[in-house]
Amino acid sequence: MTPGRDDAARAASGRAASDGDASVRAVFGRAASDGDASVRAASGREASERTGSLWRDRPFLLTWVSSAVSQVGDRVSEVAVPLIAVTALDASAGQVAWLTALAWAPNLLGMLLGAWVDGRAGKRRLIIGCDVFRAAVLLTLPAAYLWGTLTTAHLFAVVLLCGVASVLAGCAFTPLFTWLLPRSSYVDANSKFSAARSASFIAGPAMGGGLVQALTAPVAVVVDAVSFLGSALLLRRVRVEEPVPERRNRRGVWHGAREGLVFVLRHPVLRASLGCTTTINFFTFLTGSGLVVLFADRELRLPPGVIGLTLGIGASGSLAGALLAPWVSRRIGIGRAVAVGAVLFPAPFALAVVADGPMWARAGVLGGAQFLIGLGVMLFDVNLNSLMAAAIPGEMRSRVTGAYSTVNYGVGPLGAVVGGALATGVGLRTTFVVAAVGGMLSVLWLLPSPIPGIRGLDSMERYETVDA
Repeated sequence: MTPGRDDAARAASGRAASDGDASVRAVFGRAASDGDASVRAASGREASERTGSLWRDRPFLLTWVSSAVSQVGDRVSEVAVPLIAVTALDASAGQVAWLTALAWAPNLLGMLLGAWVDGRAGKRRLIIGCDVFRAAVLLTLPAAYLWGTLTTAHLFAVVLLCGVASVLAGCAFTPLFTWLLPRSSYVDANSKFSAARSASFIAGPAMGGGLVQALTAPVAVVVDAVSFLGSALLLRRVRVEEPVPERRNRRGVWHGAREGLVFVLRHPVLRASLGCTTTINFFTFLTGSGLVVLFADRELRLPPGVIGLTLGIGASGSLAGALLAPWVSRRIGIGRAVAVGAVLFPAPFALAVVADGPMWARAGVLGGAQFLIGLGVMLFDVNLNSLMAAAIPGEMRSRVTGAYSTVNYGVGPLGAVVGGALATGVGLRTTFVVAAVGGMLSVLWLLPSPIPGIRGLDSMERYETVDA
């Protein structure tokens, strides 16, 4: 539930992450030809270009491991934090929805935060600082629980503060990604980051459910805090040259934010991507990760251990999708792969509503739905991430990321609140159907755009000029 180190794995659409999901935050960037061709990781990049193996690139490998370690902790919190609200604080469906809304509300400031980050040096250090801050904030939950002072307001504050730090880290990761990698490695790197995130969805929820059952939900959050500290320690060992940020001749943050938004709205690929991902996020946030847990707990009557195990098994679809995404893009084209993912991602939410019968059947249907959702979101994320990485000018990376996130993830809190109202008014099952149907309509943004016709990143050259 708390936004985590999805900075390296989140795409334009994913949820919590997502997220953080999400999630699922996005990896945007551009080729080294955008004025920073001389920027290279301190070691390994030339070797990776020559051998084709990113695993031999030390800076990339350390960054990948840093993300992978923290992803496992994030998955524990995605089970533990909603269960703190549901079990320790007896939260209603509306309060759980607000928890999701607060987690994503900081994205409304993404335009300003991205413009601010663009003008600052030391982006790697900023990510490390955000990791340490999130660890400290999360540790206040078990401390308050042990002292008997944990409240709903405290939980809301923790989620909100972690969300702010996550947005900052996401904006800082944007340029770091492209400083580590050449354009030819974007799809491969996105696939590897997404595979790590997907693998965490297999092990993490099961671990989270088990820890909650054994230690209580607030104490289980300690695992996520420790993972943030581990992530920070690994990133400290990454050596990468960071170019000096451009001087803007006293132009303020507001001006930079406006530039980022205008660029997105005038670019034919980014404009269609934004419409598609914003639509998907609004409708899938109607369910929110919190309402999925609530649905499993109260509608399907699954115990915490089974909830975590079911979500973990279902998440194997994300791993399959991350590994298949490069192959699918080569077979049908990167643009068509995005369109397929845009439909396959939200559609299975409707499958969950038919879950009934004995416990194994209820858990199996929920796991099957989660498998298909994971498969679709990774086909969508990996390929759309790579398209966007090739479309954004190097000098505007953080600004464009912030502007995109403000709209794309900014609708998340609205979707979560609407989802809470729908769940209260018409029930969780109806809410899931609305999420599925509305989310599939997102593909209508892509059909008239250039995206379905783009087969590979080389053909992105014609779309690099902003469509005035």
